[in-house]
Amino acid sequence: MKKILSMLLAMLLIALNCIGLAACGTEENEEKDEPRAASASQDLSDSEKVVNVYNWGEYVAPGDDGGMDVIAEFEKQTGIKVNYTNFETNEELYNVLVNSNSSYDVIIPSDYMIARLRSEGRLLELNYDNIPNIKNTDERFRSQNFDPENKYAVPYSWGFIALVYNTKMIPEGEITGFADMWNPKYENSVLMFNNSRDALAIAMQVCDPPIDPGKDDFTEEDIERATDKLVEFKECGSLKKYVMDQVFTEMEGSQAALAPYYAGDIATMMDNNEDLDYVLPEEGSNLFIDAMCIPDCCKHKKNAEIFINFMCEPDVAAENAAYIYYGTPNKAALELMDDDFRESELINPPQEYLDKCFKFTNIDDKIYNLMQENFIKACTGKAKNGSKAAVAVILAVMVAGTLFVLALNIRRGIKNRGRIYKL
Repeated sequence: MKKILSMLLAMLLIALNCIGLAACGTEENEEKDEPRAASASQDLSDSEKVVNVYNWGEYVAPGDDGGMDVIAEFEKQTGIKVNYTNFETNEELYNVLVNSNSSYDVIIPSDYMIARLRSEGRLLELNYDNIPNIKNTDERFRSQNFDPENKYAVPYSWGFIALVYNTKMIPEGEITGFADMWNPKYENSVLMFNNSRDALAIAMQVCDPPIDPGKDDFTEEDIERATDKLVEFKECGSLKKYVMDQVFTEMEGSQAALAPYYAGDIATMMDNNEDLDYVLPEEGSNLFIDAMCIPDCCKHKKNAEIFINFMCEPDVAAENAAYIYYGTPNKAALELMDDDFRESELINPPQEYLDKCFKFTNIDDKIYNLMQENFIKACTGKAKNGSKAAVAVILAVMVAGTLFVLALNIRRGIKNRGRIYKL
């Protein structure tokens, strides 16, 4: 029963995503370089000592092993209560902001989602008088395409995607890149991202000829080709399952042989299973930046800026970086990190590899919607010749599942992080 409910919840989130995206698609697209102006609601910071934070799971140091409990330390120093909630995908974050009455003061999306939110006028401009610690941010992480004028985002972390494999199942040196995931030799033992942008980006790189996953002018043919490649991945027999957080259980428990995932998390997996090793995909990879922003539903803007400033304190940023094992854009924090962190190839890869990496961009709504729909087709094994009626049936099942789940008042998530920026 629990598994059925979980599956229905997954269908609920995907269905809501499609509905929300379809609604967006009925409006005229805004120019990406001319975002709509967002307006702040009344700031209740002086009367309500609270800040509502919406962040990735396990993305702030909790004070394990004698380290700093960042949230508790912030509350102690400022007297501001933190209501801390997790999301698991950029798309889930977007749906909550657009399709619910929830109010958040600080969000930490990825670069391409920041660009989308900015273009739709869903972010508030930052008052840097309340964020003096912005001085600690390395300039190479500023003025990125998702926030060219540095009005809306303060970089929090960065990283890239690598491959993790079990050396007891796959000999060292046998894996060189994403294309190896399509080898039927690894029957029922390869994991794949359970989110459209990361999964389709990998498929694009494996296509012949390859498709650049970082361009912002995808054609329908590009999406269809990548979808067919994912269907081929399923049909070749190597796929075990689509996962996000479950990758930790699968790889650390030696239940799967190979998976693409975020490099910092791979380092954590390797700490927990000595049989695991990694590969920097020869095709190149996607580089991402996550950043702190204030959404237009914010009710405690000053408190939000105080929180962002606190997260930019060198010792705080260093604690968070050491915990999540991603690169830190905070140059003052980097100076506090030990040599193992600074020299780790999974945290700070060589520049020649970064030069092979690409970036995700905010793409056209029509193509974005097609990408979501085709990812569903790929997950269900529908090839490009599958009719629209077949997709409609899938969506109808999802809606039915949605109604059932709503009746039971259950809520759950699916995780993602598609993001990227070349440094």
